[in-house]
Amino acid sequence: MKQRIVVFSGAGMSAESGINTFRDSGGLWENYNIEDVATPQAWEADPDLVTDFYNMRRKNILDASPNKAHLAIARLETEHFVRVITQNIDDLHERAGSKDVLHLHGNIRFSKSSGPDQEDAYFPIDGWQLTADDLSPKGFRLRPHVVWFGEAVPEYDNAIEIMKSAEILVVIGTSLQVYPAAGIIHYASPGCKKYIIDPNVDELAVPQDFIKIKSNVGTGIEKFREFL
Repeated sequence: MKQRIVVFSGAGMSAESGINTFRDSGGLWENYNIEDVATPQAWEADPDLVTDFYNMRRKNILDASPNKAHLAIARLETEHFVRVITQNIDDLHERAGSKDVLHLHGNIRFSKSSGPDQEDAYFPIDGWQLTADDLSPKGFRLRPHVVWFGEAVPEYDNAIEIMKSAEILVVIGTSLQVYPAAGIIHYASPGCKKYIIDPNVDELAVPQDFIKIKSNVGTGIEKFREFL
């Protein structure tokens, strides 16, 4: 019988495809202060710097490929109703074949207006570069479609409704430290069967009704399939 599975993924999913997070050493973030490239104030101060930084991230993402965890999640759709909520701004879930993906923090493959109409429409970016000449229909410079620190999360309410629909919840690749995103797991119904996959799962603060799978994302998702 098909079950309604919700996958809630975080940076650990992308890390296994070679995409660094801001907590990693040796990646793009190491040479920048978050305040200088990932806040509304940073955009106001130096939009060229912010644009160049996200161009580099976009290039990194385009050069990456979905890993076996992305592919395994996509294959679940052949047997179940699967919806993905991701904190990641890459499109690796979609490129792996997942058809129903909600990006809590935006999608770097798209841009949006830097003006007051910024949530009215999102514009696909052809390739990896966004430039100062790329403007919205109302003439505002386009910025990355990314939720920066200090900004509201427009898709939060939609994510809550998806979470409420879950019969099975799989939390994978996230330490549940980034709020408000991490709070979404608490909207799963009491009858929902819950799993969390992480190599450091014993150190994470999760409700007692979660089944813990201590593993990296690739091996962990296969162990989850065994539970199914």
